[in-house]
Amino acid sequence: MAGMNMQQMMKQARKMQEQLAAAQENLKSQTVDASAGGGMVKVTVNGEMELVNLTIDPDALDPEDVDMLQDMIMAAVNEAVRGVNELANKQMGAITGGLNIPGMPF
Repeated sequence: MAGMNMQQMMKQARKMQEQLAAAQENLKSQTVDASAGGGMVKVTVNGEMELVNLTIDPDALDPEDVDMLQDMIMAAVNEAVRGVNELANKQMGAITGGLNIPGMPF
């Protein structure tokens, strides 16, 4: 009887592993957009947390405000990365039922 429970647990673990791999693959194709400075800086980050697009409004290009522009870029990128993390957590949480699985990046 205990052997059947163990077999069932192993089957469920394999299924969860397959679902997690599929979710991670799906995440790669998703993107998150974010902006800062009232839309003066816009970024897109993909599911692998890579910056794939950066748009700067030409009105933001005041040479005396380079520090502010850099801060807006960092803020927009960080917001997009947080969005990717939230997206990943939702997808993985739906599969694991909220279990914290050691070794999982999310």
